Amino acid sequence: MKFTLKIWRQKNAKAKGRFETYQVEGISPDTSFLEMLDILNEKLVREGKEPVAFDHDCREGICGMCSLYVNGRAHGPDDDVTTCQLHCRKFHDGDTITIEPWRSAAFPVIKDLVVNRGAFDQILQAGGFINIGGIVPDANAIPISKVDADESMDAAACIGCGACVATCKNGSAMLFVAARVSSLAKLPQGRVEAARRAKAMVAKMDELGFGACSNTQACEAECPKGVSIAHIARLNREFLLAKVQD
Repeated sequence: MKFTLKIWRQKNAKAKGRFETYQVEGISPDTSFLEMLDILNEKLVREGKEPVAFDHDCREGICGMCSLYVNGRAHGPDDDVTTCQLHCRKFHDGDTITIEPWRSAAFPVIKDLVVNRGAFDQILQAGGFINIGGIVPDANAIPISKVDADESMDAAACIGCGACVATCKNGSAMLFVAARVSSLAKLPQGRVEAARRAKAMVAKMDELGFGACSNTQACEAECPKGVSIAHIARLNREFLLAKVQD
């Protein structure tokens, strides 16, 4: 397969970016999208040119590092996959593919396709944890209903890739925050600090410049793990309850 790649190149956060066009040939339909970028970078290095910087780590759809906007969609044209799970067979031979970084004021570009998602880490540091004093109990010591456990695990499936923010027209991080709050709120261990957690994480989200929820459900549609916006409703309930208790 042969592709024309229009890739965003930007030296740093303050530099002016631009699209540059590259050609890649002889790509197998079974080649992953990131492997195709590897092939391009090997070609650029052989030509004495600077390779394209892009984020990646596990390449198994777990770490959430591979954050690319491909042809106007977060993670590309496939559904329920991260960019590293996207394969070239989802495109047609001769296609022009436009590749951009996440576009969000809260995710400044570091270089080319790499963005700084440290804002997510700051939100987690504000309340995405459980404090347990004394001896840690065995995992099965506290009975939890199957329904609650399943909902908690569904929320915990969030990998923090940032597709929800990049897709939302307001750049909202509500789905990310809601997933973290909901995954703990459905467990008895997380109820102790539930009020403080909801208030602290929402406050940090607002402080870091994320927008308000647009209610368009675009975040759920593009989430590679299918995290439901029902968790946003739970976050709103947790937040309102905490405010009432103040």
